[in-house]
Amino acid sequence: MVDSAIPVVRPETAQYSLRRILLIWLAAAAPMGLLAWVVWPALRVRVPMHPGMLFWFLMILGMVWQCVLSLLVLRKELGTLRWSTLAPRIWAQHPRDPETGRARVRLWWVLVPLIAVFGVITLLADWFGPFLGGRWLSAPQGTDVRQLADPQFAGQWWILAVAVVSSVFNYLLGEELLFRGVLLPRMRGVFGRADWFVNNVLFTLYHVHKFWVLPSVFLTSLPFSWAAARYRTIWFSVVLHGIEGIVLLVMVTAVVGGLVG
Repeated sequence: MVDSAIPVVRPETAQYSLRRILLIWLAAAAPMGLLAWVVWPALRVRVPMHPGMLFWFLMILGMVWQCVLSLLVLRKELGTLRWSTLAPRIWAQHPRDPETGRARVRLWWVLVPLIAVFGVITLLADWFGPFLGGRWLSAPQGTDVRQLADPQFAGQWWILAVAVVSSVFNYLLGEELLFRGVLLPRMRGVFGRADWFVNNVLFTLYHVHKFWVLPSVFLTSLPFSWAAARYRTIWFSVVLHGIEGIVLLVMVTAVVGGLVG
């Protein structure tokens, strides 16, 4: 789904056009929607597997594709995937001083208040979720990982491995690499200082496979894009987003350990 007609972007300061941004976004969002609302309904009546596990596997497949898409885009743009070239392009670096642009190790402490803010926003989003979404934004049966809290999964520790793989591609090699690594550093040319906000909008709308959480996703992911853009480091968004992965792993461990369900 990568458009070969899109011109190669090589200079470090080059920015994407609006067309290129939207094409890359579509190449990530469309497969997730198709997997969730076309492939999953077709397979759930044919495959002898718990529908929730099947949905989860398909979503992991979609995130693996995002990793592949990101590497294809970056390889075409940079001409190489050597880490020394790739790292500064995707902002895999120490946080930069917003005023001088210089790397400042002490800026890692900014994560402390950011984590606190993320926690507060997450709690507020959970509390007001029903009011934000209304009844029409409810998760179809089998599409929410929390619906897997079932006694039948007790003792099935392979599910924990699935959760680890899911977390890696969700919070590092999939969503974060694409949205905060590939897109965000190249969006200022079109959107100026609003690049982080538009990036968050695109990230939210990409969740067509989880439409019932769109309001919550928009609110809770605001710190991801803002922090990554302000301090020019993908690691801030990876850490913040990855907190969800820690919660997921704890939940899965509790379920397979027979503590929930």
